Amino acid sequence: MRSPAAAYLPLPMQKRQLSLLARQGAKALARAILPSSMVIWHGARAQSKDAQSKSAVALTFDDGPTDLTLEYLRVLDQLDVRATFFLIGEACAQHPDLVRAIAGRGHELANHGYTHRPFTSLSSKELDLEIERTQTLLDVHQPRSHRLVRPPHGATSLRCMLNCSWAGFTTVLWSFDSGDARNKDAKEVERPFAVNSLRDGDIILLHEGQPWTLSALPMIVNQLEEAGHELVTVGELLA
Repeated sequence: MRSPAAAYLPLPMQKRQLSLLARQGAKALARAILPSSMVIWHGARAQSKDAQSKSAVALTFDDGPTDLTLEYLRVLDQLDVRATFFLIGEACAQHPDLVRAIAGRGHELANHGYTHRPFTSLSSKELDLEIERTQTLLDVHQPRSHRLVRPPHGATSLRCMLNCSWAGFTTVLWSFDSGDARNKDAKEVERPFAVNSLRDGDIILLHEGQPWTLSALPMIVNQLEEAGHELVTVGELLA
């Protein structure tokens, strides 16, 4: 059934809006019924009995490796922070040295598909091939017993999430969007972090290959640490 607002839009826009609503509905259903071993937006780590223990949040970077990867790693080294990198298989095949560098600095390697095509546009067989080809390239540098995948653009469906789970992957989305895919000004990327609105277990979405994100990174980390958050990998949130 179309929404009242959709009825007044041109047909192509109606179709896009209905597709968006369908994806949102699938995500809401998944959030309600699927266990965290299959899909997560947010993952609170088990807290110690120490009342002073910090909350834990995870920095994640999509779309690497890129020409700026080594600069990202340099800044993260200076900040003494580890993160989770969701990497594109084609780029990994072209730059295995960068994948090796990410793993060698203690960061977590995770899967972002092979061609960066939306998972929702792929058949089940094509989706299996996308994630397995990429994972083979990652496992060379960092074998993992449990594998993490993030659908490009966050475009997923119940079918895609089940498909990934059957292949042994946990689908990782996010609970805090930095907005760095829309805002190309470092100050605008920093702004959401200035308000202490993050919660224990938040998974933060950032992107590689963007000078404005790179420029904003030190301030983002400083603001998170000043707010009392410990920065961990997604795998550590799930542990």
